[in-house]
Amino acid sequence: MCGRFASYKNHKKLKNIFDLKNKNDKIFSSYNISPRQNLSAIFHYEFHNYVLPTYWGYSFLNKETNKKQLVINSRIETINTKLLFKESYLKRKCIIPINGYYEWKIDNNEKKPFYIQLGDSELIFLAAIWRKEIVNEQKTRVFSIITKEADRSIADIHNRMPFILNANNATRYLENQNDNSILSEINKIQEIDLNYHEVSKFVNSPNNNEFKCVKSINF
Repeated sequence: MCGRFASYKNHKKLKNIFDLKNKNDKIFSSYNISPRQNLSAIFHYEFHNYVLPTYWGYSFLNKETNKKQLVINSRIETINTKLLFKESYLKRKCIIPINGYYEWKIDNNEKKPFYIQLGDSELIFLAAIWRKEIVNEQKTRVFSIITKEADRSIADIHNRMPFILNANNATRYLENQNDNSILSEINKIQEIDLNYHEVSKFVNSPNNNEFKCVKSINF
């Protein structure tokens, strides 16, 4: 699962890694991004990559309750068959650049937040899908993060994790919009070595957006 993340550092590198067409556009920065917040993602249009604003989460109408629900993640194991995701996975892929994400682990009946990262705030590229929905009375892009079974390095924290790509594979994923075999191939051979540390419960509130969110409680 991935329900909160941080994206605040090394954004200038994105412009070279993805050869962005709109290099001067603003990239949103936050220590505590939660579903339905506005942020930046990398999209591929007509042979070029762009950084564009988007919102996190697909909405759908629950027929049993007749209420709209938000889905923020899509499982790689079922993304090809789920009606909500399969068209997006075939036609509309994007990359979410982050520095790390948060998971909560239950320890002695207490939920403790952990910040998970690759090195010292090194950029992480998450595989995602997107579509257009009405958000705040405007038609705009929304995305869902693709998840997979957790690698060994973080299995002690959670049994799921976002699908992480290196720069080369992220570019390949973007530029081959109709190829659904890429993630399956990568998943068979890739094992990510992630680091994590416990952080303050200050991060529990989506309204808190400071460096304190990502800082280890042991320092």
